[in-house]
Amino acid sequence: MNMIKIKFFLVFSITFALFQAYAPAQQQYTYNFLNLNADARSSAMAGNFVAFENDVNTIFYNPAGLATLDGSKASVGFFKHLMDINSGTASYSQKYKDIGYIGAGIRYVNYGSFDKYDEYFNNLGTLGVNDIALSVGYANRYMENLKYGVNVKLIFSSIDEYQSYGAAVDLGAMYTIPDQKMTLGASILNLGTQLKTYNGVRERLPLDIRVGMSKRLDYLPLTFNIGFSNLADEYDKFFERFKNVIVGGEFDLNEYVLLRAGYDNAARQNLETGSSKGIAGFSAGIGIKFKETYRLDYAFNSFGHIGSVHRINLAFDLK
Repeated sequence: MNMIKIKFFLVFSITFALFQAYAPAQQQYTYNFLNLNADARSSAMAGNFVAFENDVNTIFYNPAGLATLDGSKASVGFFKHLMDINSGTASYSQKYKDIGYIGAGIRYVNYGSFDKYDEYFNNLGTLGVNDIALSVGYANRYMENLKYGVNVKLIFSSIDEYQSYGAAVDLGAMYTIPDQKMTLGASILNLGTQLKTYNGVRERLPLDIRVGMSKRLDYLPLTFNIGFSNLADEYDKFFERFKNVIVGGEFDLNEYVLLRAGYDNAARQNLETGSSKGIAGFSAGIGIKFKETYRLDYAFNSFGHIGSVHRINLAFDLK
């Protein structure tokens, strides 16, 4: 086994558990970190955010959501994943005159450092692994109820001295039905290619098609949402792709406290270990508003017996 095979084996072994909940069986992609939930609010509802309005982090799920913002907004977040993998996000958006809404978002994953060996198992020091994606988005309205948006995304990944670059676009649309307090959303994410491979082997990006719906209930302070992800993946039977259903909800306990919960069916199925799944695929969280312009969000996501992760975000309005 040569040195590069050993390096990639190390990286694969630490990321397999991290991404198997999000990657369909028998399908291999690069830049799989793009499948991770980006922020605490969406993650508490299992990542179904394609039809949510007035949140700057919709740039990571459906760029059309930027056109629903009621002002300039920003968000920063951090979470520690399994095996001490650190990840974070930052996003910002504002309306620019009459041209439309512009925004930017960045997400990174740092996998830490690992011992590096050659084919003779001589220790050569350590290696690092990092992923970064930068999105720049534009959104606007077509008439009052229809919004559309697009992101241009630049992706960078490094494994020791091996580096890879990629570029992609995200496309999204959102339609609101005010009388029904309902929003419909759809997006195509990660439509692109590698510009530079790690070592001469070209890999596909994790193309994702998502659709979803959110509805504010009439007699209960609850926003319910349902959606489907990974609709572009290949399955033996057409309707198998609809197992990737995600449901969630956000309950307004009062004007300052929001309770959230969600369920990701695909994650639950993929995280089964032995005969037990535990509470894999379930998520929960809370949002706390304070000083009128700030919101602190927390999310808990279960990977069953593999473990669980915690996320935290600070969102704020800008004058």
